[in-house]
Amino acid sequence: MNDEFYYKGLEKAKQQDYAGAIEEFNHALQLIPYFAEAYFQRGLAYYDLGAILQAVSDYTEAIKLNPESMEAYYCRGLARVALKNLPGALEDVERAIRLNLNYAAAYSLRGIVRRKQGYIQDAIANFKKAAQLYLEQQDKENCRLCLEQIKKLQPPEKLAVKSIKNTPILSTNDYFTQLLEKAEKGDTREAIADLNWVLQADSQDAQAYCCRGVVRCKIGNYREAIADFNQALKLNFQDAIVYRNRGKARYLLGDHQGAIADFNQALQIQPQDILVYVARGNVYRAMGNYLSAIKDYNQVLQINPNDAQAYYNRGIAYTLLEEMQNAVEDYQRAASIFCEQEDWENYQQVLNSLEKIQKFSPESKKQKDNLLRQRLLRLVGGYWEIAQRLIDQKQDYYPGMSEEWYLQKVIDDLERDRGR
Repeated sequence: MNDEFYYKGLEKAKQQDYAGAIEEFNHALQLIPYFAEAYFQRGLAYYDLGAILQAVSDYTEAIKLNPESMEAYYCRGLARVALKNLPGALEDVERAIRLNLNYAAAYSLRGIVRRKQGYIQDAIANFKKAAQLYLEQQDKENCRLCLEQIKKLQPPEKLAVKSIKNTPILSTNDYFTQLLEKAEKGDTREAIADLNWVLQADSQDAQAYCCRGVVRCKIGNYREAIADFNQALKLNFQDAIVYRNRGKARYLLGDHQGAIADFNQALQIQPQDILVYVARGNVYRAMGNYLSAIKDYNQVLQINPNDAQAYYNRGIAYTLLEEMQNAVEDYQRAASIFCEQEDWENYQQVLNSLEKIQKFSPESKKQKDNLLRQRLLRLVGGYWEIAQRLIDQKQDYYPGMSEEWYLQKVIDDLERDRGR
């Protein structure tokens, strides 16, 4: 049989007897000189023996006999990489891709070539394409190898976010840092897609769930974000970052108590986390518990006396308490720090807030009202929403009275009920 030597060669190659395999392929080619597959398989055996030049020669013969062999182009490209012939390797791998646009290994090899040539972003794009194709082929191991190549090409960088309204998203290592940075710059859809790939490759990757939750939170998908944070915790990713960001999502969905619980848990893990104190203070403020909010902002300023956000947020709380002098002082301090940092957007925002509260007058009556409000606030445990509800009730029963009258009436009734 004409194919007998060829099949013997395949069997010996399978047993890693490459020298024996080459001998069998030699016999096969003596009988059939135009046997393209025998040249290809002999090239593989030469490559495995380390005889790279002979391997290239056999791949070339296979291509001459079968110009549509994408495997021969790919393998010759791989051998040329070993010989440091990068232009030749790139030409081969591009021919392989033209023959099969879904050839995952070829994209991965082109990523290696482009990396060696110094074209990092092009290399990343090729590894990314290869990872996608491997996932579609359910080859999770090779997908993970491509992701590892991307990690190596994307060193972590510091994230910088200055906005009062938007807290910075978390910083993790390597690949996840880059995905989060991408989301911070607005490329959230691509970041989500990349994280979906990671989770397809490994559905137990808790860190990926955490990162996807952060990105989803940033684009307003709070319920999906919470589901991701829950999954990360289920997989035992016990990190303050998870609780801080889940707390933020809960707060934005109106679950104030759930948010407070998460922030408390985050502070147990990381007691000096300024972002958590600010976030918890903001929730307390939204609940009308201005005194607890101020306490949290005070804690931030103990840790960092130059935290402009803490001064700004405390100023808001003082404004809601109508302690205007304290509010003015905090706004002025925040504006000064933002000016030093050349953060002009936040600087202007503080100035706008300062301008609004400086319009309050007359001072004598306002101070008296402030004293009554503070007295009432102490009677209701610091929760202004409770006080406001009591005032609203009095307004329904006694319409047309002055603000001072309602404040004094609520205070008198509370003190009477408590036997004061």
